[in-house]
Amino acid sequence: MSETSTGETEGRSGTERVMAFFREKILSGEMASGDRLPAERELAQHLNVGRPLLREAMRALSMLGLVEIRHGSGAYVGKADVSVLSDFFTFSLAQEQNVSEDIMQARMAIECQAIRLACERATEADLDRIGGCLSALVKTLGDPEKGGEADYRFHDSIVRASHSQALITLYRAISALLKRSHVERRRTTYTAPEIVNDLVESHRRVFLSIVEGDGDAADQRLREHFAIGDELRRKSIIAAYSKGGLDL
Repeated sequence: MSETSTGETEGRSGTERVMAFFREKILSGEMASGDRLPAERELAQHLNVGRPLLREAMRALSMLGLVEIRHGSGAYVGKADVSVLSDFFTFSLAQEQNVSEDIMQARMAIECQAIRLACERATEADLDRIGGCLSALVKTLGDPEKGGEADYRFHDSIVRASHSQALITLYRAISALLKRSHVERRRTTYTAPEIVNDLVESHRRVFLSIVEGDGDAADQRLREHFAIGDELRRKSIIAAYSKGGLDL
């Protein structure tokens, strides 16, 4: 057995040893997506676990997309399914207090770094995609559901333009909560024309900052966009209560 499977893992349960084996092999680069795994008997002996336990662990890894089991051929290293990670974050964070504020802070951290990278790395295809999302955002101003979805796609396209797989994965992991946040914000702003116009102009400035390729300016405009969004949301809530538009 390897060094990590003797002294270091003696106190681990069988399942933990199986998980640790895959984690360590993938992190070290010894295994990559598509590589064939050792035969079940060999792997069970190597990890000092029973074959029934190994099968259960492999099924769990398969559900996460980390292992691909091909009947008649064996097991292969797969690729993690980000949607599973998104479900985990959604269930976990949705139970926390002030989740909307926490998600907003995480979103700002990811997007502000992503937009800097996008200024350096964005391709013509990326710019076309972001511009198309901006057009879709304008066309859906009167529909909170579609508008919120369009708003999310605009910001997601910025993160994708960073070409940072880590940022893209983290952003997608909280995508369900982000989409909900966008829709909720749209519901409080879409009935006020002056607020909607400011929203469009703010998105337009963010897009142009990426086209210009100035990372510092883009970062600043995006932060201003977040601040404007918060201020517009507050104004719309005040206006709604002042007009009796919200049920108390």
